[in-house]
Amino acid sequence: MKIGILRAIAHNIAESLGSGCGLLIGVYEMNVYGEAKKSPGQVIAIDFLAAEAIEGRASRILASAIKKYRKALPMLCTKHGASIEDFKTLTARYSVDAFTRRLVVTVRDRVGRCYVDEYVGIPARHIKVTDHLGRVRTQRGAVRRLRDVSNKSG
Repeated sequence: MKIGILRAIAHNIAESLGSGCGLLIGVYEMNVYGEAKKSPGQVIAIDFLAAEAIEGRASRILASAIKKYRKALPMLCTKHGASIEDFKTLTARYSVDAFTRRLVVTVRDRVGRCYVDEYVGIPARHIKVTDHLGRVRTQRGAVRRLRDVSNKSG
Protein backbone atom coordinates (compact mmCIF):
# COMPACT_ATOMS: atom_id res chain seq x y z
CA MET A 1 0.00 0.00 0.00
CA LYS A 2 1.25 3.48 -0.83
CA ILE A 3 2.19 5.42 2.27
CA GLY A 4 0.52 8.54 0.85
CA ILE A 5 -2.87 6.84 0.97
CA LEU A 6 -2.28 5.76 4.57
CA ARG A 7 -1.27 9.32 5.47
CA ALA A 8 -4.46 10.64 3.86
CA ILE A 9 -6.60 8.19 5.85
CA ALA A 10 -4.77 9.14 9.05
CA HIS A 11 -5.23 12.85 8.40
CA ASN A 12 -8.93 12.36 7.62
CA ILE A 13 -9.69 10.46 10.81
CA ALA A 14 -7.54 12.73 13.00
CA GLU A 15 -9.05 15.88 11.49
CA SER A 16 -12.57 14.48 11.91
CA LEU A 17 -11.97 14.04 15.63
CA GLY A 18 -10.19 17.39 15.88
CA SER A 19 -12.96 19.32 14.12
CA GLY A 20 -15.44 18.39 16.83
CA CYS A 21 -18.02 17.30 14.29
CA GLY A 22 -17.58 13.57 13.77
CA LEU A 23 -19.76 13.00 10.72
CA LEU A 24 -17.94 9.73 10.16
CA ILE A 25 -19.20 8.30 13.45
CA GLY A 26 -22.38 10.28 14.11
CA VAL A 27 -21.08 12.12 17.19
CA TYR A 28 -21.39 15.87 16.84
CA GLU A 29 -20.41 17.24 20.23
CA MET A 30 -16.80 16.61 21.17
CA ASN A 31 -13.95 18.98 21.82
CA VAL A 32 -10.60 17.21 21.86
CA TYR A 33 -8.69 20.50 21.98
CA GLY A 34 -10.78 21.71 24.94
CA GLU A 35 -10.05 18.47 26.75
CA ALA A 36 -6.36 18.72 25.82
CA LYS A 37 -6.26 22.16 27.41
CA LYS A 38 -7.49 20.64 30.69
CA SER A 39 -5.10 17.65 30.54
CA PRO A 40 -1.60 17.59 32.01
CA GLY A 41 0.79 19.18 29.52
CA GLN A 42 -2.24 20.39 27.52
CA VAL A 43 -2.02 17.27 25.36
CA ILE A 44 -4.23 14.34 24.41
CA ALA A 45 -2.73 11.58 22.26
CA ILE A 46 -4.98 9.01 20.64
CA ASP A 47 -4.04 5.56 19.36
CA PHE A 48 -6.74 4.88 16.78
CA LEU A 49 -5.77 1.21 16.37
CA ALA A 50 -6.04 0.48 20.10
CA ALA A 51 -9.05 2.84 20.45
CA GLU A 52 -7.69 4.64 23.51
CA ALA A 53 -6.13 7.83 24.77
CA ILE A 54 -2.45 7.08 25.37
CA GLU A 55 -1.58 10.48 26.82
CA GLY A 56 -3.75 12.97 28.66
CA ARG A 57 -7.25 12.47 30.05
CA ALA A 58 -10.22 11.79 27.81
CA SER A 59 -13.79 12.33 29.01
CA ARG A 60 -16.36 9.57 28.71
CA ILE A 61 -17.80 11.21 25.58
CA LEU A 62 -14.39 11.48 23.93
CA ALA A 63 -13.43 7.93 24.94
CA SER A 64 -16.68 6.66 23.42
CA ALA A 65 -16.02 8.63 20.21
CA ILE A 66 -12.51 7.15 19.97
CA LYS A 67 -13.97 3.64 20.12
CA LYS A 68 -16.45 4.57 17.38
CA TYR A 69 -13.63 5.88 15.20
CA ARG A 70 -11.86 2.53 15.59
CA LYS A 71 -15.01 0.74 14.42
CA ALA A 72 -15.33 3.13 11.44
CA LEU A 73 -11.65 2.86 10.43
CA PRO A 74 -11.97 -0.34 8.34
CA MET A 75 -14.77 1.25 6.28
CA LEU A 76 -12.69 4.40 5.72
CA CYS A 77 -9.72 2.28 4.67
CA THR A 78 -11.86 0.33 2.21
CA LYS A 79 -13.11 3.57 0.63
CA HIS A 80 -9.48 4.52 -0.02
CA GLY A 81 -8.53 1.08 -1.34
CA ALA A 82 -6.56 0.16 1.76
CA SER A 83 -6.92 -2.18 4.70
CA ILE A 84 -6.61 -1.57 8.41
CA GLU A 85 -3.88 -4.23 8.41
CA ASP A 86 -1.74 -1.83 6.34
CA PHE A 87 -1.25 0.25 9.50
CA LYS A 88 1.19 -0.75 12.19
CA THR A 89 0.78 2.60 14.00
CA LEU A 90 -1.87 5.30 13.68
CA THR A 91 -1.73 7.97 16.36
CA ALA A 92 -2.75 11.59 16.65
CA ARG A 93 -1.44 14.00 19.28
CA TYR A 94 -3.61 17.05 19.93
CA SER A 95 -2.09 19.97 21.81
CA VAL A 96 -3.03 23.54 22.47
CA ASP A 97 -1.24 26.64 23.69
CA ALA A 98 -2.30 30.26 24.02
CA PHE A 99 -2.43 30.83 20.25
CA THR A 100 -2.30 27.55 18.35
CA ARG A 101 -4.05 24.23 18.03
CA ARG A 102 -1.55 21.63 16.91
CA LEU A 103 -2.04 18.11 15.57
CA VAL A 104 0.79 15.63 15.05
CA VAL A 105 -0.18 12.48 13.14
CA THR A 106 2.12 9.45 13.15
CA VAL A 107 1.67 6.67 10.63
CA ARG A 108 3.79 3.54 10.42
CA ASP A 109 3.01 0.94 7.78
CA ARG A 110 3.64 -2.78 7.93
CA VAL A 111 6.85 -2.39 5.89
CA GLY A 112 8.33 -0.08 8.55
CA ARG A 113 8.00 3.30 6.85
CA CYS A 114 7.05 5.98 9.33
CA TYR A 115 5.74 9.48 8.68
CA VAL A 116 5.17 12.15 11.29
CA ASP A 117 3.09 15.02 9.94
CA GLU A 118 2.42 18.21 11.88
CA TYR A 119 -0.63 20.36 11.31
CA VAL A 120 -1.85 23.62 12.84
CA GLY A 121 -5.17 25.41 13.10
CA ILE A 122 -8.72 24.47 12.32
CA PRO A 123 -9.06 22.94 9.83
CA ALA A 124 -5.72 21.21 10.39
CA ARG A 125 -3.26 22.28 7.70
CA HIS A 126 0.43 21.60 7.13
CA ILE A 127 2.80 24.20 8.51
CA LYS A 128 4.08 26.69 5.93
CA VAL A 129 7.74 27.75 5.94
CA THR A 130 9.76 30.21 3.88
CA ASP A 131 12.77 28.79 2.05
CA HIS A 132 16.09 30.56 1.54
CA LEU A 133 14.77 32.25 -1.61
CA GLY A 134 11.70 33.64 0.14
CA ARG A 135 9.23 31.14 -1.35
CA VAL A 136 6.47 29.72 0.84
CA ARG A 137 6.65 25.93 1.05
CA THR A 138 4.62 23.28 2.79
CA GLN A 139 6.53 21.50 5.53
CA ARG A 140 5.84 17.78 5.34
CA GLY A 141 6.99 14.86 7.44
CA ALA A 142 9.91 12.75 6.31
CA VAL A 143 9.86 9.00 5.93
CA ARG A 144 11.95 7.00 8.36
CA ARG A 145 12.59 3.31 8.58
CA LEU A 146 11.31 1.52 11.67
CA ARG A 147 14.80 1.03 13.12
CA ASP A 148 15.51 4.79 12.81
CA VAL A 149 12.36 5.69 14.75
CA SER A 150 12.82 3.08 17.47
CA ASN A 151 16.35 4.35 18.26
CA LYS A 152 15.07 7.83 19.07
CA SER A 153 13.56 8.62 22.44
CA GLY A 154 10.37 10.68 22.60
